[in-house]
Amino acid sequence: MNGIDLSLATAVVVLLLATGAAAVARLGRLGHAPAVLVACLRAAAQLGAVSLIIVWAVERALAVTVFVLVMYGVASVTAGRRITSGPAAWWATVPIAAGTLPVLALLFGSGVVPPLGITLIPVAGILLGGCLTATALAGRRALDELAHRRGEVEAALSLGFSERDAALEICRPPAAQALVPALDQTGTVGLVTLPGAFVGMLLGGAGPLQAGVVQLVVLVALLAAEAVAVVVTIELAARGRFGGGQRPGAGPSGGARRANR
Repeated sequence: MNGIDLSLATAVVVLLLATGAAAVARLGRLGHAPAVLVACLRAAAQLGAVSLIIVWAVERALAVTVFVLVMYGVASVTAGRRITSGPAAWWATVPIAAGTLPVLALLFGSGVVPPLGITLIPVAGILLGGCLTATALAGRRALDELAHRRGEVEAALSLGFSERDAALEICRPPAAQALVPALDQTGTVGLVTLPGAFVGMLLGGAGPLQAGVVQLVVLVALLAAEAVAVVVTIELAARGRFGGGQRPGAGPSGGARRANR
């Protein structure tokens, strides 16, 4: 089997890539140079620890469950922090669960994916990671639009729209763009990129056809999970759940409008 070995050359190349990315971010004044280095260091440490844990956990049902729940918790906290701050950030747990759980249930309940710890952990991780990104992007775009286009929300309210419907009219189109990366990844697979599941299966000794089937299942499942996560995130944003309980249009101008009716 051909693969990437743990060697001094590998370590040097990874170090060069990390420092190069940080240098580019600094020279380009992106403001993320320290974050690039921290992210790379965290990735190295976390992957090392996770590799050791997975070897022990995959044969123990309780350990697998705890591992998946920890991944879910981290994904939810990360997405929530990207969207907002305070207790409202915990609403990010809803779209991530809504996107991940039904897809996992279908994959494992149908027998398409064998119900083993060695398959549950990576598949759940892929789905949770995709829902994390989709939720964070959709939530952030939705809140930005509602803040920047507050006048349009008020205009829709004055035309008789409910607060939810007025907010949806403004935030749904921009927030829906959070699904574009998954659409592009699925639509260009094999033409532009060969994603990780496909390459991993080939490196593991599987045939190209089997690797292609696995990758197709992963991509379609990921797209379905992210679509659900984006829809639920937009709905929560329109209902004001990420705004600390303040409903769209509930500001001073909204209150004055209702008082003058």
